[in-house]
Amino acid sequence: MKLLEQTRQVCRTKHYSPRTEDSYIRWIERFLRFHRDTAGQWIHPRDMSAEHVEAFLTHLAARCRVAASTQNQALNALVFLFRDAIQKALGEFDAVRAKRPLRLPTVLSRDEVRRVLSAMEPGSVHGLMAKLLYGSGLRLMECCTLRVMDVDLDRGQIMIRSGKGDKDRVTMLPVGLREPLSAQIERVARRHAIAVDRGRGWVSVPASVEHKRPSAPKELGWQFLFPSRNCVRDPDSGRWQTWYTHPSTLSRAVKQAAADADLRKRVTCHTFRHSFATHLPEAGYDIRTVQELLGHKDVQTTMIYTHVLQQPGMGVISPLDAERFGAI
Repeated sequence: MKLLEQTRQVCRTKHYSPRTEDSYIRWIERFLRFHRDTAGQWIHPRDMSAEHVEAFLTHLAARCRVAASTQNQALNALVFLFRDAIQKALGEFDAVRAKRPLRLPTVLSRDEVRRVLSAMEPGSVHGLMAKLLYGSGLRLMECCTLRVMDVDLDRGQIMIRSGKGDKDRVTMLPVGLREPLSAQIERVARRHAIAVDRGRGWVSVPASVEHKRPSAPKELGWQFLFPSRNCVRDPDSGRWQTWYTHPSTLSRAVKQAAADADLRKRVTCHTFRHSFATHLPEAGYDIRTVQELLGHKDVQTTMIYTHVLQQPGMGVISPLDAERFGAI
């Protein structure tokens, strides 16, 4: 079995997500090509040592100047390759590490959020998704991969399944989005019924679910809430499956809306999540509640938003304004 095929199989055995699998494969390929170019020939990882990993990571930091998170992703891929795929002990190694800067998140004011959302195409799916990002604090992929069954209109909540860290959580469903989401579910149901009549209508579900209930891939509850217009062929089963809206399409729509709203800030889909997490404490909600809604493992991760609230100028009178306010 070829190395990359073996690595993919181990990824699937450990139930890694397709995105993680593809990321690991890309880094392993880049690692192998780097040493081929250095040595003038291909070298199998079994014939490598910790020094080879050190050289590649140092190359990424010193020559490619990648971000710390990018270098860590490469490191995780190589650790997986040696530890899990070929089961070779590397031992300790020391490489030049990219410096991880401390950055405060970009946050929109409530008025700026309204301006961006108003600039989205009225009644569009992307507009509804953007409102969910802000109104429920969802990550981009969490929003794109929502299933029909994840929306509980009666209880007013959204279930996030297999979120970051493969964790489930529950978050709020904004009252103002109940009717639009209900209409979206009806659209998905009509589309799904047509697909089933045409001999299609399958959707990707966790392997454990399909094993227990083979009919699950065709059930309405498992259909993606925001499906893509095009079907994709599953490489394993050969079936044409409905897939979710690609995250890049929503990212482009949000970027365009921010430009149309004439915002000078850099606005991404994740900016809505940052704004959600900042506006809740401003409204008086405690940090633990915000932590649970965001799905943070450590409250210290959530505390970054309190730093945004405590930026100079929030409660301090500038010396330039002191005379105006009678402070001097």
